Formats: sequence, C-alpha cells, structure tokens
Amino acid sequence: MAPRRDPQNLFRPAPLPVATLEPAERLACLRLIRSDNVGPITFRELINAYGGAARALDALPAIARRAGRGRPIRICSEHQAKMELEAAESCGAQPVFTIEPNYPARLAVLDAPPPLLYVKGRAELLNAPSVAIVGSRQSSAAGVKLARQFAKGLGDAGYVVVSGLARGIDGAAHDTALASGTVAVLAGGVDIVYPPEHRALQERIGVEGCLVSEQRPGFTPRGQDFPKRNRIISGISSGVVIVEAAARSGTLVTARYAAEQGREVFAVPGHPLDPRAEGTNRLIKNGATLVTEVEDVLSILAPLTGLREAPSGPVASFQPVQPPPLPPPQFGDGERDRVWQALGPAPVDVGAVIEATGLPARVVQIALMELELAGRLTRPGPGLVAALPD
Repeated sequence: MAPRRDPQNLFRPAPLPVATLEPAERLACLRLIRSDNVGPITFRELINAYGGAARALDALPAIARRAGRGRPIRICSEHQAKMELEAAESCGAQPVFTIEPNYPARLAVLDAPPPLLYVKGRAELLNAPSVAIVGSRQSSAAGVKLARQFAKGLGDAGYVVVSGLARGIDGAAHDTALASGTVAVLAGGVDIVYPPEHRALQERIGVEGCLVSEQRPGFTPRGQDFPKRNRIISGISSGVVIVEAAARSGTLVTARYAAEQGREVFAVPGHPLDPRAEGTNRLIKNGATLVTEVEDVLSILAPLTGLREAPSGPVASFQPVQPPPLPPPQFGDGERDRVWQALGPAPVDVGAVIEATGLPARVVQIALMELELAGRLTRPGPGLVAALPD
C-alpha cells in the first residue's frame, strides 16, 4: 500500500534542501527542533521558508504571535543545545539532520521523517540497500532459526539487516547479520542499553554495525516510545520481513508503518494453533507476501534495489537528490483564517483542506506550519491535521 495521498494528489510535501552544515547552523538546527511545537513537518517548512535554521529561529516569535499564540513561544537555548551535543560526543554518537546528505535517503523522502537522528557506528550502512527483520519477543526456537536464516541469506545478497534490538527475533537477526551489516533502531538514547541482556550485542553493533535513535543521549525509553521507533525501522528499509507476531504484537505496528510508507511487507506463516503466528497469518490474509525462504524476498526486492547476489565491490548506496528551492508564498491573515476555518477537532487529510479553501498547496502548508507553531493544531497521523481547542 502506498503512502497516504488524496485522490487528486493535490498535496505534496515541500522538497527538503540538502546541505553540509557549519557548526553554527548545526547548533541552530538542534535549537529549532527542541523549541516548542516544532515537529518534523514544521521543521521542514521553516527551513524551506527561511533558508536555514538560524533565520527560522529569529522568526519564531513573530510567526507564533501572528498565528494567534497568546504567550511567548519557548525557544531552546544555545546552552541546552550545546549540552546535548556534548553528551552525544561523549558517547561516540553523531547527530544527523534531515537536511544533511548522509541522512538516510529512504527515510528523508517520507512525509514526516524525524528531523534528527543520533548515529553511532558505521553511518554508511543507513544508505545501503536494507531489509528489516522483526518479530516476537517470546519467539520459538523455530522462529529464531528462521530469523537467522533470513538474516544470513539477505546479508549474503548484499542487504543490511535492520531491526529493533528487542529480545527474540530482533536479537537473532542482529547477531547473525553483524558480519554483513546490521542497523539497530533504538527506542531510547544510543547510550541506553535495553534490554539489559543485549548489552554486549548493542556494544558490538555500535562498532561493527550502526545504532540509531531519534532520542537524545541519556533518554530512557518509555512504553510509548517502542511503537514510535518502528516507523524508522520500516522507513530506512526497502521491505520488512515479519517472523512470528501474536494478534496484538507491537511487530504489527511495524507492518502497518511499512504499508503506509509503500514498503514491501513479507510474512512467514506459522501453525494456526500457535498464538505467535496469529498476527503473521492475518497479515498474509490481508495482502502481505507469504515467504518461507530468503529467495522469496530477493525475487521481489531485486527489481527495486538491483541486488540479488552479493556485490563484488563496495555496497551500493542510495543518494539523496538535491531538490530545487521553493520560494516562500506570500499570504496574509485572510488566507490563514480560511485554513483555520477549514479545520475541526476531527483529523482531516491536508488535501481536503486544500480543496476546501481553494488556496495553493504551498500557502496551505505554510499556514498549517504557523498554526502548529501557535499551538492551535496537531498532526495525528501521516498527512492528517486537526484543530486544537483555543
């Protein structure tokens, strides 16, 4: 299933500029991300509209005021941002922003990519052809064996194996793929070990593979952070292989994200009496590709990635494309009010807002950005917006 779009394809995210950042602009990017009401889409729109993070920071107070914010907007201080960057450096991690060329290209083209990732280890793996392998924490011996077989076969074919470093299937996939390349997407900071029994594995991945997190160093993951990180697992991958998932497994969240992002979803079938197979069997019924061996995955991904067998030279990578800059649209309070009037408490597709207002898409994008900065709207899902009560 392709990413969510309105039928007339009226709404397209503004292209994101790609640039090598100087230290001052890198600090400004972090301050912007850590300021009030700046989410992934608003970060992108601010960079586009003002030509950089430093200029956007200067404009934040005025933007929030004219969009109806009653109290001053909180802007992250230089001191706070410097402390965060120093914490990252002390644990061997580097920040990578969406506007930098080494940000994962497959993730960057999504509607709302995380504006910042902390990366530790071999960062080049993030732009190599990759496949995610995820599954049950309470895995069976057969499930672990299958996960290892898929990880070995995909690694031999030139793919990096991506997973979430959880117990069970995730850990088996990472451990097997260390030699060929593996990426672990964490729910907490890259310096926080979870689960505790994976300390040695996490340390090895931080050297031989790559650790990734959208959270600042030192952040201890909460329950809600694990499903959230799953969108990154699927986002940096060309496809997702599900090995064992119960009916209410968090692994199914990864499958849902993959479908929304237009990724291939593969599921290994299981015995109908095994509760660990209920989720995977249902995925197959709902259209996921049934796979029982690695060749099933390769036959579908090969036309998309150009890989079938291990490359003889360096691993091919996906390079971000430099989009042409967009001039900021000119509009006033009247256009912003029309956008506000088109919103309500129920989530609505951005394309529907464009249709309802009759305004150009870029005008609607900027108006939504300003309203979000003012704390007057939320973005509850891909391509969706909803008004917050005044």
